[in-house]
Parts: sequence; C-alpha cells; structure tokens
Amino acid sequence: MTLRRPAIALTCYSEPAKWGAWSVPAALIPQWYLDLFRAAGAEVVLLPPGATAESLSRFDGLAIVGGADIDPARYNEEAHESVDLPRADRDQTEFDLYARARELGMPVFGICRGLQVMAIAHGGSLIQNLPDEPGTIIHRERPGEFVDHRARFEQGSRLAELYGTDSVAVNSSHHQAVRSAGDLTVTGRASDETVEACEDPSQDFCVGVQWHPEHPDRREADLPLAKSFVGAAVRYAHAD
Repeated sequence: MTLRRPAIALTCYSEPAKWGAWSVPAALIPQWYLDLFRAAGAEVVLLPPGATAESLSRFDGLAIVGGADIDPARYNEEAHESVDLPRADRDQTEFDLYARARELGMPVFGICRGLQVMAIAHGGSLIQNLPDEPGTIIHRERPGEFVDHRARFEQGSRLAELYGTDSVAVNSSHHQAVRSAGDLTVTGRASDETVEACEDPSQDFCVGVQWHPEHPDRREADLPLAKSFVGAAVRYAHAD
C-alpha cells in the first residue's frame, strides 16, 4: 500500500503586493518554501494570518516561516527603534497555531521568525537588534540579502545526527535572534553564541532553525532536515 503524501500547513505573509494590473494586500509566500517541502515529499497548503487553530485538524505538520519582527510586547519589552511595525494578526495566528500543534503532538518546523515564535511561546525572549550586541558577527548586511557563517550543533541533537557533523555552514538574513529559548533546548549556535537552532527532544519533531533551508542554495544541504520533518508528519498521519 502506498502511503499518501502528508499535508503540511505552511504559514504565510499578509503584505501589500503588486503583480499584473493589481496592487493590493495579499497572502503570499516565496516559492522557495513550497519547492522545499514538495521536494521533501509533502503536499503544502498555505494558512494565512487569520486562520484558526482548529484548521490544524486537517493537517499532519505545521511549518512556521520567516518574515517581519514579532511584536516585543509578546515578551514584555518595549520595541527597539529598528523593530518592524507589528503584524498583530500574523503574530496571533502563528502563536495560536503553534499552541494547538503542541496540544495535538503535531510535528512543527520553525524557520527564522518561526524559531523565534517557538522560543517566545516557551517563555523565552529575543535580542531585538543584533548589531547592538557586543561581539556579534554579521548576520545580515542589508535586508533581502544573505550572508554565510558556521553553526555548531550539540552532540546528540537531532541536527547533529541529520547533518552527520557538529558544524555546518548556514545562511543568514536577520537582525533579531533568540535571547532565551524558555524551556526549549538550544542545540545550535553561531561562533558568537547567537542561537541558531532549538529543539524539544520530548517530541517526535519540534525543531526551529534561524537560517533559511528554503533558499535554493541550501536545498541539497538542508533537504535531509526537511525530509525528517515530513517523515514525522507521515508518522503523525498514520498513528493509531
């Protein structure tokens, strides 16, 4: 018997967009994310801001993607001058979806902002502007561009197992990072100690990374990570 492809719920942006004759608010996502999860063996459905947590009953996994800064009020801080204008609807939707996924025991994969959502949901907080932190390496020279640096993984972590090493090159395009992961386990850091990955080892798959595995330049290196997430979604879909 051939198992069906698992259905992954993928969060997305709600932003002004322009194409053809149109210039209107739109729910959208870079095609890279769709390509990554389809290559890993999943069907992908977008859940835009405003989607209800109850909609997760139709899916086998939740992926929370990158995007604008999370409102610092979520971790009881005033906003630094560099912080994006709040996307309150998206914030609320993703925190609600994550909470419901945890209740269901559903596999979760957080990417960039998604990792930060996870950390805050577990009682953590963020560094609001990395360039203000002494000793940090460059994680983004300018918006819309990526820089490369290395990340090292904790021995015995899922990431160390998947990559078969405790240090890999990753890509980066962010000005914020996890300061405290709450009760998540930090399993990856950059050379400046910036948090690069967190996991909940008690779950079949609950992993967040600060880099961008969806980028085409990362596809070969990071496909095993995406396949591990999709594999967990298959197990979730067919659990008794």
